[in-house]
Amino acid sequence: MGSRTKAIIIVVIVLVVAVIAAVVIMGGKKKTPTTTTSTDTMNMDTSNNSTDTLNNSSTAVATDAVMIQGFAFSPGTITVKVGTKVTWTNKDSIGHTVTADTPSSDAPNSDTINKNGTYSFTFNKAGTYSYHCTPHPYMKGTVVVTE
Repeated sequence: MGSRTKAIIIVVIVLVVAVIAAVVIMGGKKKTPTTTTSTDTMNMDTSNNSTDTLNNSSTAVATDAVMIQGFAFSPGTITVKVGTKVTWTNKDSIGHTVTADTPSSDAPNSDTINKNGTYSFTFNKAGTYSYHCTPHPYMKGTVVVTE
């Protein structure tokens, strides 16, 4: 056997040992999915194998409460009647905002909402209000206000 062949065999053996060691260190266990709460489950998109467990769908839910959890607004879309006060509650350990995509006096615009903090806004005009979190612009939500 040549020295090159011996070197390749040694590299392969080292790689196999490294993989076995990694499996032993990790306990050979697979990561299990996180359990969701009932509100998360009823708003899950079950049409595909998405890893996103919080509602980001466009299906409107009739509620006046929005949870901020897992860097998402849940439900992602709500529908309320004119005059309804909507309250956002931040369950994440980091601050978030509720900022209208199209700023106006008729749309929400919060300061930073810290962990377990809330922000409320009363919708007095019918329309569709899209919003996001300023520090995390991928976090999006919508409030549909009807007469």
